[in-house]
Amino acid sequence: MATMKAIRKSRPEPGLWLEEVEIPEVKPGWVLIKVLRTSICGTDLHIYKWDHWSQNRIKPPLTIGHEFVGEVVEVGEGVFRIKPGDIVTAETHVVCGVCEFCRTGKAHVCKNTRILGVDINGTYAEYVVLPEENLVHAEGIPLEMASIMEPFGNAIHTVMESPIRAKTVAVLGSGPIGNMAIALAKAFGASMVIATDIKPFRLELAKKMGADVTINVAEENLYDKVMELTKGRGVDTVLEMSGAPAALKDALKIVVPEGQVTILGIPSDDVSLDVANGIVMKGITVRGIIGRKMYETWYQAVSLLEKGVVDLSPIITHVIPLEKYEEGFKALFEGKAGKVVMKP
Repeated sequence: MATMKAIRKSRPEPGLWLEEVEIPEVKPGWVLIKVLRTSICGTDLHIYKWDHWSQNRIKPPLTIGHEFVGEVVEVGEGVFRIKPGDIVTAETHVVCGVCEFCRTGKAHVCKNTRILGVDINGTYAEYVVLPEENLVHAEGIPLEMASIMEPFGNAIHTVMESPIRAKTVAVLGSGPIGNMAIALAKAFGASMVIATDIKPFRLELAKKMGADVTINVAEENLYDKVMELTKGRGVDTVLEMSGAPAALKDALKIVVPEGQVTILGIPSDDVSLDVANGIVMKGITVRGIIGRKMYETWYQAVSLLEKGVVDLSPIITHVIPLEKYEEGFKALFEGKAGKVVMKP
């Protein structure tokens, strides 16, 4: 059996390991793809650290990674839409297709979802296999940019489900997806975008992506600063992208009555919120976002990138060989990187 290089969560402890494993076999309805680029996601940082979430979700040994672009090299029996030589990226949620949610256009909340690089072997490898229906054509999009279309889809879903046009918008958390959301909010007509983070490097990226104001919440009081900027009014829309408990609490304070808080960030543990005063008495809408709408969000992502509506290139700060993955993780842990793209 032929082998390939892969970055694996080989055992239940902090770290990742570069190993030789078998190239996966193609089964009916599935496609074998040669990975051309794969990027590091925040989920992968959790897996590397072996934190509470990953300990309760990941079952080693597992090849991790789920953001990628690649070239189709082999198709399984019954595959008709995809052919060898196609350049593709992919929806990373492998769903059942037969449950109530899948059958009513809500596959992104399928209860039987298996996630690439979390539940099934992922893209930190030379080859990966996926169902045909998960694949999205990415010809004509630069490889580095195509490799981050999956998190771009998260940003699109978050922004599209939020009041944006002519609204004041606060993006809490200027990580890669937060910065993508900043660019989208500006492109979709926000009157002002306020970006927050605790890392100066990320706030500099936020400026490049179009933020009107950046706030380092480790140094300034967010509520006071927002009230100063909005003349005591607050913001119409909050996009919570960090999952930080303090940010979730601040979101309820800075949003206007009848405003909306849209949450993509995932807290690492339970969070205590002032529901009475922050939600009920203000009459706000709180909207949770998971993944991408399948496949509406993907068509939107392709169109936005092909037409140059947003430019994601400032976010891609590192392009490195797969073997140097430790350098990429180190830069991200130190807050000195945007998106790190790896080349197998």
